[in-house]
Amino acid sequence: MQVILLEKVGDLGDLGDILEVKNGYARNYLIPKGKAKRASQENIADFEQRKAGLIAKQEAIIKEAHEKRNKVDGQTYQVQQKAGIDGRLFGSVTAIDIAKILNELGVPTERSSIRLPHGPLKALGEYNIEIAYHHDAVAVIKLVVEPQVD
Repeated sequence: MQVILLEKVGDLGDLGDILEVKNGYARNYLIPKGKAKRASQENIADFEQRKAGLIAKQEAIIKEAHEKRNKVDGQTYQVQQKAGIDGRLFGSVTAIDIAKILNELGVPTERSSIRLPHGPLKALGEYNIEIAYHHDAVAVIKLVVEPQVD
């Protein structure tokens, strides 16, 4: 299926690109999320009329993402969790916990932008966590998981 992208989509393409993608990817992800429209003559003409507004919106999103990244990139954050003697946590530190810490510090972060490739953190220690505010704005923070002192 041919689609026209309404915003930059990862490694797929940039705003305004007309691409051939699999039908399921277009129907189940790109079109419902508002990232693309089917590349018909009417939709291409509509895109050309709305292009300036879409570009301005895209630039504002990217600017905001870079500002968020600059606030947190390279910073160190601590979280305390109950842990056993062997250093394993009772529970885990998830993307929700990390997002909550960042939101409390005034940096709005969605849990879906936090990348935990090995799943939730289940042991004490220092971890480098990637936060993708946008495809072009990825921050790396250091999260120190410490034992909770009662």
